[in-house]
Amino acid sequence: MTQQSRYYHRAVDAFLIEWKNDSQRKPLLLRGARQVGKSSAVHNLSKSFEYFIEVNFERNPEMMQLFGLSLNPIEICVKLAAIYKTPILPSKTLVFFDEIQSCKPAIASLRFFYEEYPDLHVIAAGSLLEFALQEIPSFGVGRIRSIYMYPFSFNEFLLAQGYEGSVAEKKRASVDSPLMDVFHKQLINQLRSYLLVGGMPECVRTWIEKTDYLACRRVQNEILETYIDDFAKYKKRISTNILQQTFRSVALQSGSKFVYSQVTSEFESAKVKEALDLLTMAGVIFPVTHTAANGVPLGAEVNLKFRKYLFMDTGLLQRLLNLEMDNVLLSSETDLVNKGALTEVFAGLELLKYGNCMERQELYYWLRLDKGAQAEVDYLISKGSQIVPIEVKAGTKGSMQSLYSFMNLKKSNLGIRTSLENFGRVGDVAIYPLYAIENIILR
Repeated sequence: MTQQSRYYHRAVDAFLIEWKNDSQRKPLLLRGARQVGKSSAVHNLSKSFEYFIEVNFERNPEMMQLFGLSLNPIEICVKLAAIYKTPILPSKTLVFFDEIQSCKPAIASLRFFYEEYPDLHVIAAGSLLEFALQEIPSFGVGRIRSIYMYPFSFNEFLLAQGYEGSVAEKKRASVDSPLMDVFHKQLINQLRSYLLVGGMPECVRTWIEKTDYLACRRVQNEILETYIDDFAKYKKRISTNILQQTFRSVALQSGSKFVYSQVTSEFESAKVKEALDLLTMAGVIFPVTHTAANGVPLGAEVNLKFRKYLFMDTGLLQRLLNLEMDNVLLSSETDLVNKGALTEVFAGLELLKYGNCMERQELYYWLRLDKGAQAEVDYLISKGSQIVPIEVKAGTKGSMQSLYSFMNLKKSNLGIRTSLENFGRVGDVAIYPLYAIENIILR
């Protein structure tokens, strides 16, 4: 982020301030895909400190030498203060290790900051960080706190544009108290823009500054190229060709059970599975796993043979698939919800973003596996001991047979349909607009 770039506030900011003020804090690890705003959030937090030191191991690889000599945090800080000509003082200095995946000894040092220098504020972040963590046995168990970051949520997209009033009205609305029509229409129009722009910070900034979809597409192209360039760093034993084809196949198969053979007939399923695992670790795709849903936790009865995958961002998804913008901008509300899997992907990503950022979030769906049965519920969430099915549907005339099938089979007294309708209710089914996924999570 350049000095001139305006910072658009993120929901994670409140958690970072809470961490700063916590007397029992631990070194913090920001986790998430490349370019989702991790470094920018730390730069924003640094304004509340008297001193700030940033060590970027990709930009300044020579700094790795510092951690080859000793992992003693006091010795490290004495040298850092001398190199950066900046005091390192507990409660006054924020130390930020960026792109820390490039320096495994620095990752290992975080536990010693917790044990031997707990008063110092230390944050680390990196892209492809999960790969490095896999190679460090029992890394920082109980000694490190993680926060997971994603692209902008729809709420963050609205707030960045100054729609505070609409967000407040949306949060207050409920199935028994729908939004005023003026807010409902405004939010639908903004949702159309969001589906095209997506939530990558640079795309959001470009949209706000230029209100130009074509300019956003150019930024999306650059981001996709960066991700594809990263494939060479994933693992040397898997070819970038497999990763690229699997990456694109996830986009093509969004909303459906992932079929390995649709990637290409050239690769073995085991190689495609490894590519999927690596892309998931990199945070550029998210699995949605089938569960029998006989009780909580939902992860207790998963069937890994039935998985869907979500592309990490709707803007990048439509760019990779080269979808025409008029498919979103000019389609009717019913057509928009039924337009491929774009809105199903959006709904799943919103469920992730409004979950607890200090825990790794998982997504689940339900499919009736009985022979001849055709029932599938897009998402399942748990609220206490209750399992709540969620279907992404079209207008009021849309069929809800799968939703009712699940509710009857599991004796559930609550189902949710999310669409472009206003808040409402049909029997035991609560209707939430797609733009109000947050209300589902927080109610």
